[in-house]
Amino acid sequence: MANFSKSNVPQFSVDVYQNEYLPEGGREVNAIVTVTATGGGTVGSAVSAPQLYAPGQGPSAGVAIMVDCSGSMDYPATKMRNARDATAAAIDTLRDGVHFAVIGGTHVAKEVYPGGDRLAVASATTRDQARQALRKLSAGGGTAIGTWLRLAESLLSSADVAIRHGILLTDGRNEHESATDLKASLDHCAGRFTCDARGVGTDWEVKEVTGIASALLGTADIVADPAGLAADFTRMMETAMGKEVADVALRLWTPLGTSIKYVKQVAPTVEELTDRRVEAGPRAGDYPTGSWGDESRDYHVCVEVPSAGIGQEMLAARVSLVVPQPDGTNAPNPGAQGLVRAVWTDDMTASTSINPQVAHYTGQAELARAIQQGLDLRKAGDFDGATAKLGRAVQLASVSGNADTAKLLAKVVDVVDATTGTVRLKAKVAEADEMTLETRSTKTVRVKK
Repeated sequence: MANFSKSNVPQFSVDVYQNEYLPEGGREVNAIVTVTATGGGTVGSAVSAPQLYAPGQGPSAGVAIMVDCSGSMDYPATKMRNARDATAAAIDTLRDGVHFAVIGGTHVAKEVYPGGDRLAVASATTRDQARQALRKLSAGGGTAIGTWLRLAESLLSSADVAIRHGILLTDGRNEHESATDLKASLDHCAGRFTCDARGVGTDWEVKEVTGIASALLGTADIVADPAGLAADFTRMMETAMGKEVADVALRLWTPLGTSIKYVKQVAPTVEELTDRRVEAGPRAGDYPTGSWGDESRDYHVCVEVPSAGIGQEMLAARVSLVVPQPDGTNAPNPGAQGLVRAVWTDDMTASTSINPQVAHYTGQAELARAIQQGLDLRKAGDFDGATAKLGRAVQLASVSGNADTAKLLAKVVDVVDATTGTVRLKAKVAEADEMTLETRSTKTVRVKK
């Protein structure tokens, strides 16, 4: 298990935001659950991760870096060099004592360092050895990402560590295995390690890369210019080194007659969790949230309750956080619980008022859908449908203050009026701009408190 000082273990808190009032006959209860971890790592801070802890105080962790070495990585030749430099930068960011490996990915997966079906332990010596091994990386062969992921899982499972994380870089489509094979590999790896995925250049498939990150509870992004890889890999590794506890689950208990309609993460990105439920005893289910450092995330929980009369009230759901314990068991965190309530009223003002947090994140989820649908319609040649969807996205981004997404949309459409969502499709759009918008479409902004 993790080897860290108690002061560095994050403390979790849960806050529930909702309008608990329902009209007579109302059955749907919506709530935004904010989960915050404090006192652990420093995810998102500017402090370099290796400086966060005294020797031996950080959590035990294993990291596998998967580098695309297919033939297309030689076009242009700088792409492979940038990938080597980025991997070296990530290795330099490893904290002493962290287990790690580098995998070269083509139509097969090969151990680049350290070899021998094992992980190395980060030190000045092993970092230098890894950098030397990277010099041998060359491009040639096809692409079968599932084989890379399975080798990463095998290597990460060989070490007794608390945090297991992967970083995956690809520049092309997964052409040398079927979608079914990739899904089988993702199903095999889900819950065993988290993984950040990056597409470099513009010849890869957005839905493949985002699908990998989604299945393995990591982040996805585009690095259109290979020269930006080193900075991106360094940030990813710093974030990974700031994680303090893995396999945290959001547990929902509901009373008899009540059911969960859906659960989704809505900040910092939209991520559907409903189908990932694992039963956890009578009327309780766990939804995986991955690894945590010092950070805060928001979840939208929708519960269907039995119909009741005016003046009645009930507990619709109890929300808790399940955190791995030092003895290897999982247990609800006593300080991290919240209640979702339902109260039936004939006060129309109370029952029709939408909670600001719920309204905001409902809009952010619609924004992500509108972008994805609009881009799909544009690719299919339905320009009227694409204009309508992307116009709605511009409107939602404007209303919610999602300035980053608004800027990305403005590279794909000419905005006539953001307030009404009136736009025109641009005649020419750079492929990198369209792929950036699609890849980052699920990124949200926090609700203004």
